[in-house]
Amino acid sequence: MALDDVMEQINSFDINDIDWTRMGVWPLAGKVVFTLIIVIAIVTASYFLFVKDLNVQLGQVSAKEESLKASFKGKAFQAANLDAYREQMKEMEASFGALVAQLPSDTEVPGLLEDIDEKGADSGLSIASINLQAEKTEEFYVELPILINVSGPYHDFGAFVSGVAGMPRIVTLHDYSIEKQASNGLLDMTILAKTYRYKGQGE
Repeated sequence: MALDDVMEQINSFDINDIDWTRMGVWPLAGKVVFTLIIVIAIVTASYFLFVKDLNVQLGQVSAKEESLKASFKGKAFQAANLDAYREQMKEMEASFGALVAQLPSDTEVPGLLEDIDEKGADSGLSIASINLQAEKTEEFYVELPILINVSGPYHDFGAFVSGVAGMPRIVTLHDYSIEKQASNGLLDMTILAKTYRYKGQGE
């Protein structure tokens, strides 16, 4: 059958003329159209049943691949700088050890009080009292407040404060007040010193 005849049958094809009980005697044009419909239906069903899910899985795998690549790049950078990180860790451990060494233990607190008393005497001040206050426990350390009362000339207060701040142990000074004595013109200073000790595992 010539191609022109097939095209003519397709153009003149009318679905109303098809006898669904006698598919074997359909004209060629009807068979071609029916076959095309079946093929399109199979391709469409295959896409929704198989290919669509595969595309979703492909998208998920691609996203995971990008995440793994980014993770690999980060770890590769860390591995390339591992020696530098180790050196930095050693420096941090040394710095931490030096700071911990500046924190007094319970047994060193009396010596610290003696050092404060000595700084007062060296500055020409009269130490009225040095009183330990209640400890305050923080996450990594314990704070030891010390209330100090001294008397003397104003300029000697500066020497005393500088001497306490320059002690080997960590001591910070807070909340000072100065009042003039009525009898001899000297000054009374009350100041709160705080030192710190490392918090033990049992605390």
